[in-house]
Amino acid sequence: MAEEGRRGEEEDRGPGAAHRGFVLMEELVEKLKLLNYEEEVLVKHNMKSLSRHYFVSSPYLASNPGEQFYMFTIIAAWLINVAGRPFTEPQEYDEPNATVSNILAELRALEEADHEEEEEEEENMMDLEALKLPSSHAQSEPSSKPDRILESTVDAAEWRLEVERVLPQLRVTIRTDNKDWRIHLDQMHQHRDGITSSLRDTRSYLDKLQEDMGKTLEKVGSREKYINKQLEQLIQEYRSAQAKLSQAKERYKQASGGETERSRVLAEISEELEKVKQEMEDKGSSMCDGAPLVKIKQSLTKLKQEMVQMDVRIGVVQHTLLQAKLKEKSNMTRDMHATNIPEPAAGPLA
Repeated sequence: MAEEGRRGEEEDRGPGAAHRGFVLMEELVEKLKLLNYEEEVLVKHNMKSLSRHYFVSSPYLASNPGEQFYMFTIIAAWLINVAGRPFTEPQEYDEPNATVSNILAELRALEEADHEEEEEEEENMMDLEALKLPSSHAQSEPSSKPDRILESTVDAAEWRLEVERVLPQLRVTIRTDNKDWRIHLDQMHQHRDGITSSLRDTRSYLDKLQEDMGKTLEKVGSREKYINKQLEQLIQEYRSAQAKLSQAKERYKQASGGETERSRVLAEISEELEKVKQEMEDKGSSMCDGAPLVKIKQSLTKLKQEMVQMDVRIGVVQHTLLQAKLKEKSNMTRDMHATNIPEPAAGPLA
């Protein structure tokens, strides 16, 4: 029911009522910028600038209610102080209801003060009307009696006091609308005039600076030519010395390259010489030493022993083979005799 009633109210106010909050928020941000809230509030509390729709409640915008409330209380306290009312800035962990009550109380006090000022202005306007009446009578009297000299019966001191009392209230303050194109046009003209005047003064300084720089450059050029002329012989000598130095460096580079190659060849020859010396030392030590001869004699002795053992083994094998041959031969002879013996006749015995 509440949502239907809210929708009915929005339909009664018009189709653009839902976007009214965005417009009001943009106007609020512009007014705060005119009051220089960025330096007075944001820099002091180390906060970020407000977006164009910071306080707008919309499902399409991400919001943090706690942060929004704290920002609102800080800005409200600052605006109350700017309006001339002393108000202590609320802290982040203060009671929200108490903070809102204090802000509302200060706003009511401001409304009452504005109301009293309006009443005083109305009274002053009535006093001005009363002052205008004698002046109108005074203007009408000369027309009726032109020969009469007007003389004031009001005390001069009282008149001055009355003028001093009424003068601050006679000042008319016109509140300008920042969105009016005429104001922007006037500002553009003012800025253009300021730029033109500044450009006129700056151009004279720049022209003078250009003239001084041109004179200085001419002096520097002439001095450079004089120095080059005086030092031309030394420069030529320096160039020739530099050329000789480059040639000497080139020869040194070539000689250094040949020396490197010769050093490499010398190292190889030295290495081969060391190898030859080592081989000669090995051969000389082997020729002077009797150890090889002793080894040869030991080897010959061992060979003789092995040859004796081998001869014994050969004799044993030959003896065994001879026995085997003799045994085989005796067996063959026995078999031959056994086959040649005739069988006895069976007849006579029967």
